[in-house]
Amino acid sequence: MNLLLLLQSTAQEALPVLSNVSEEATEVVHEMRFFDMAVKGGWLMIPLVILSIIAIYIFIEHLITLNAASKDDPHFMSRIKDYIYEGQIESAVKLCKQVDTPLSRMIEKGISRIGRPMHDVQVSIENFGNLEVAKLEKGISVLASVAGGAPMIGFLGTVIGMVQAFFDMANAGNNVDITILSSGIYTAMITTVGGLIVGICAFFAYNYLVTRVGKIVNNMEAKTMEFMDLLNEPAK
Repeated sequence: MNLLLLLQSTAQEALPVLSNVSEEATEVVHEMRFFDMAVKGGWLMIPLVILSIIAIYIFIEHLITLNAASKDDPHFMSRIKDYIYEGQIESAVKLCKQVDTPLSRMIEKGISRIGRPMHDVQVSIENFGNLEVAKLEKGISVLASVAGGAPMIGFLGTVIGMVQAFFDMANAGNNVDITILSSGIYTAMITTVGGLIVGICAFFAYNYLVTRVGKIVNNMEAKTMEFMDLLNEPAK
């Protein structure tokens, strides 16, 4: 009976202690915010944040540009064909200006060369098309650089963090404590995670934009061939 009373008394005394420990653990979990983790990652998180901002800006800017460039009027080429057959060159040029896409600007360039040898018309369209494609691709390569560079910066943080951890361990001697190593471990782990997140997002964004540009270029090439065939057809 005395043993049971002793166990009951010990349990009652331990309950407040366990409750306090639970509350403290909950507070620690709640206080662990993304910003706090980023700060513990060290100064290498600054270039990662800058790279992420650059990647987001380039992706949004090109997404807007490509959405505008990919507008497709299914009746555009048929209207151009009718205008050319009817000899209404100015109306065809006006239509191209109204549509205002890379494709329409290419066709406008070709219309302005009507009357010259077909080879000159084709070369003129191709050269102008190359300039339009270059505008669409401008800056996209930066995303590829971010995709490759961000993980490298993260791995650099890992190396620096581990060096710091071993340095602190060596200085501590026999009094090694986990809190002594925490700073270096945080730097090692968090910079790696941050670099991989930025790099992976930039990688997928780059491939998405490249795919969109490729579709636009294919459409431009198809419409250019259609335009050249139009010029070679005899008027009805």
